[in-house]
Amino acid sequence: MKPETAAKKLGVLLAATPEEFRSAPVSRSTLQALQADPPEWLAELRREGPHPRPVVAAKLGVSVAGLRRAGVEQPLTTAEIRALLEDKPDWLVAERRTHAGVMAENARLKRERAAAS
Repeated sequence: MKPETAAKKLGVLLAATPEEFRSAPVSRSTLQALQADPPEWLAELRREGPHPRPVVAAKLGVSVAGLRRAGVEQPLTTAEIRALLEDKPDWLVAERRTHAGVMAENARLKRERAAAS
């Protein structure tokens, strides 16, 4: 698979990976090995970042669209995410509220569909 795909599956930012990872296709067995026993560079990226947008959104409790609405386009490190969670800017509070509402509505619809079946 392409390195971009492997990076997504590993939950890391491709640009932050080592050159040898970015320059060659990644086999499924290699991907499985990286997931099962991550090397230090992968563990460090997962721990400290920079993180790709979906990971940033999940850590902040917002959607990827919410990040875009707030103007957060660049990857963030774990320290930057922690700082946002501590400061809780207005956009973050509003987007978390919106995201929670959407998730609750999706859960309600799922329960209704299950009850109707």
